[in-house]
Amino acid sequence: KTGITIPVGSPIYFTTKDDFLNVSASQPDSVLRALRMLWVEGDEQPADRIRAFFESMPIEYEEKPTGGKGKVWTRLSLVALLLMGLGPDYPPVMRSRFMKVWDYLEHPRPSRDADEGEIYEHTLDFLDKIREQSRTLGYERPRDRLDTQSLVWTLHESLENGKIKPPPSNGTSNPDPLTESLDDLSDELLLDPTSFLSGTVWPLLEDKKQIIFQGPPGTGKTWVARKLAECLAGSEDRVRIVQFHPSYAYEDFVQGFRPMQRDGQQMGFELRNGPLLQMEKQARDEPDERHFLVIDEINRGNLGKILGELYYLLEYRNDEMQLQYSDKPFAMPPNLYIIGTMNTADRSIALVDLALRRRFHFVEFHPDKEPIKGLLGRWLADESPDMKRIADLVDAANEKLGEQRREAAIGPTYFMRPGLDETRARRIWEHNVLPYVEEQLYGDPGTLNAIKALWPDDNADSEASDAGDGEQGDAGETTNGGGDGAD
Repeated sequence: KTGITIPVGSPIYFTTKDDFLNVSASQPDSVLRALRMLWVEGDEQPADRIRAFFESMPIEYEEKPTGGKGKVWTRLSLVALLLMGLGPDYPPVMRSRFMKVWDYLEHPRPSRDADEGEIYEHTLDFLDKIREQSRTLGYERPRDRLDTQSLVWTLHESLENGKIKPPPSNGTSNPDPLTESLDDLSDELLLDPTSFLSGTVWPLLEDKKQIIFQGPPGTGKTWVARKLAECLAGSEDRVRIVQFHPSYAYEDFVQGFRPMQRDGQQMGFELRNGPLLQMEKQARDEPDERHFLVIDEINRGNLGKILGELYYLLEYRNDEMQLQYSDKPFAMPPNLYIIGTMNTADRSIALVDLALRRRFHFVEFHPDKEPIKGLLGRWLADESPDMKRIADLVDAANEKLGEQRREAAIGPTYFMRPGLDETRARRIWEHNVLPYVEEQLYGDPGTLNAIKALWPDDNADSEASDAGDGEQGDAGETTNGGGDGAD
């Protein structure tokens, strides 16, 4: 498990890989049984092997939410990769590769209702038809389905790079691979609508190259920022995460002198690059790839002190400027993007000066507004159906907080916890949510008591306390990455 990275163009989506590795580490015997069903000897059809595999997988993996067909494809990418253990007639499958080629060759797509097994067999039939046509034309290759799959990927790259022009449109538009990837990610994160990332966030990022997600605690800002950056960058290696705080300075973020000692000699100072200049160099070394700097809690730091010349360079990205500690001119690379997150509930840090606001696009994450609206209900419907009433409880509490305290609303990720039941939900309510609400409602006991009364006093408080503190954790820790906890 340690040290595995997924390169660009990998046939398996990184979150699917993480899910599989995590459940393999926690329940190895169950995963081994599932693999035996997948790799069983005999003439079992691929679709039957795939269905048996998912039926044998531990429930934590099998019952991940399937809000759309993107989930089916990402799970299929994993099982197709595992099927390669049977030989070269079981190739990997990526949605974007095959969809574009199918459309170019006017080959029908699988049914929208198809499961993983049906999609895989549809793909194998397509590869077999290519091989048959090659034999008809007198070619010895491709030799097997894996060979044929490589031909499909080559054709896809030629289409992507413009070396092959797609046929004239017949009135129907084919989906863009990047749009499909972002819609798949929206589906993974249970965001609604699914076009939020591809139709709203990505165009804003393309426009200014920097964006800030703002909203109350527990609305998923940091989690979405991380996953969006990793999806657009194509690799975790091209994403850097930093967090601003009151003691953070220009020398920490951009460039500054740091104490050092070499070979036991006298202490001295050396000029070191901070995360910004490190990512700038990486972006210039890989100009054809997107690179992302994710700044968590961007409004907790003294922004004027931290950003320095960046106030100018973020707005005029084509210009150069000399930095404080360098004689060389510096400019922001066009392939370096910045995603910030901002907690609006803390009144002491909620305000960001207008100069910075002009340089960023702002996207709101709020429980009463899409794409966060209804997120807790969707997650509970898939993960803890018996606890769906918790979504109504949170909505009622936010309604009582009222419009004047809208920026202090209760985010959904407090309750997006694996294995959520009555006891754990009550514990979160008593020891995470209510302390937060009490702070926001200081001097307003009437509203506070009304919110407390939403959960009837049935002596469950003592039961929750007796259960111990071992499971409290952070409010936003979830199996599907739904949120950013209290941030």
